[in-house]
Amino acid sequence: MIVDPEKCTHQPVYFGAVNINIEQRTIGTVDVWRCGACKKRFCEEKQLGIESIADIVGMPKIGPDEKWAVLVSKLQKGKDKWKLVKLKETDKIKFETIDEKIIELNVKNFQIEDDHHWSFLIDDHIGKAVEI
Repeated sequence: MIVDPEKCTHQPVYFGAVNINIEQRTIGTVDVWRCGACKKRFCEEKQLGIESIADIVGMPKIGPDEKWAVLVSKLQKGKDKWKLVKLKETDKIKFETIDEKIIELNVKNFQIEDDHHWSFLIDDHIGKAVEI
């Protein structure tokens, strides 16, 4: 029996990963965990070579109307090129650029709509590597 994700006391177990590659070299990973009771997914960003703690420690919460995605900047390099985000079907998301400017990006159909940024959904790439 599947439990209501909003009322569940989650029991996350490791589900898989999405490797983030540049020129076939892995620069980071998104670990995906899934609750054994309600099947809700949780994600953790791992930037290779970065020893600081991520913005969110533990199992970050995600709303029932959101999906996990990776936002990719075409203008930035290295660790600043990608970030794990939560996207709604139609929304605006704030993103901090390398020069510490906060920009707003439009989201439509769970995808970033911008000439200098793009995104992909984690659920579509579990167990795979994505070349950015």
